[in-house]
Amino acid sequence: MAKKNGETTSTHVEHEAEKVQRVERDEMAQLIRDAVNKASKDGSIVAYDLSEHEDPSCIVDWISTGSTTLDLAISNRPHGGLPVGRMTELNGLEGTGKSLIAAHVLAETQKKDGIAIMIDTESAAAPDFWQAVGVKIPNLVYINLTTVEDIFNYIEHIIGTVRKANKDKLVCIVVDSLAAASSEKELETDHGVDGYNTSKAIVISKAMRKITNLISQQRVLLVFTNQLRMNMSTFGFGDKFVVPGGKSKDFHYSVRVRLLVTGKIKKGDDIVGVECEARITKNRLGPPQRRAYFNIFFDSGIQDLSSWWEYLKENKLVDKAEKEKTKKKLTKEEKDAQKKKDRADKSKVYEIELPSGVVKLTTSQFVEKVNNDAAFKDEVYQLICNDFIMKYRDPNSKIDEDVDVDTEDKTGDD
Repeated sequence: MAKKNGETTSTHVEHEAEKVQRVERDEMAQLIRDAVNKASKDGSIVAYDLSEHEDPSCIVDWISTGSTTLDLAISNRPHGGLPVGRMTELNGLEGTGKSLIAAHVLAETQKKDGIAIMIDTESAAAPDFWQAVGVKIPNLVYINLTTVEDIFNYIEHIIGTVRKANKDKLVCIVVDSLAAASSEKELETDHGVDGYNTSKAIVISKAMRKITNLISQQRVLLVFTNQLRMNMSTFGFGDKFVVPGGKSKDFHYSVRVRLLVTGKIKKGDDIVGVECEARITKNRLGPPQRRAYFNIFFDSGIQDLSSWWEYLKENKLVDKAEKEKTKKKLTKEEKDAQKKKDRADKSKVYEIELPSGVVKLTTSQFVEKVNNDAAFKDEVYQLICNDFIMKYRDPNSKIDEDVDVDTEDKTGDD
């Protein structure tokens, strides 16, 4: 969770940094640092005083997923997203938005003047739709591969090429999907032979150890999509799904996101999109187990502003101007009915309290104002950030008594 020097951090982190500065220097600690660096084989600095030097493992950049709430859930900071210099996995069942989010990440990479690379193992290129979500197809590097050996060989080759040409160039490599790739041994073996699929897990395990260190000092983001399989050994407990490819790869990911479809979006009788939930099942950059919700429309991808509006209403950051809000705790069915009623009433006026003052508007006016008023958009974004971002505290500052422990969570990660 370290950040580059000069970046703005939250108040609690600043206070901790001030405490570090006030700590008296330990001469033995400095002696050890000097000895370790002197013993370094290639003469590089390997031991640091983090109060004076930039953390070598710091995140040099972030790339948005196309969803503000998902970006915040992962990075726990404004304008975050997926961490550059790290590996991320997007897993889920079919139709949950894995490839779509990957396409948004590629588009966001190009917006930041980066190189977007798609390694497709499913022969499922969708240039028309990728272009609809913002991908510049002429600048996209599309590679069609079938084996995990080729995938990791080409990743190494790409990183080497970029390093020689322009080591500061931002690069995003998406592998869609890891589950669909075979190993060379698997392709040569009959399907009926027991244990033939273990070769894939072995190759991935070896490759991950090399790739992790290779990209850590580069402006390279690796995104792997993966499918889910039924976990037949749970017997009612634990995760009912398993991600193929062996367990070792999971330790190398800095971020793992489980995607689920929680509802269908309809216009009349037609299904035009889906409501998605993203669960951050592993996170080395922020708090894990957080959730983000967003809508995916089949003709346009992630509709981020609808997520803003729903988040504001769900978390009482926007209120009905007529003060009709009830204090009664609603059930899920009642909430869904209320949402449907609110959407049907296009003239319903809401009010948002911002630092610049209280603003009253309808849903359509909110969208128009966010798109045309940069100052208003920034204020609303900061309002969401202040509410969503988790503040860290001393573990013994208080005892939380209003919490429950779920010992039979069947919806977690594998």
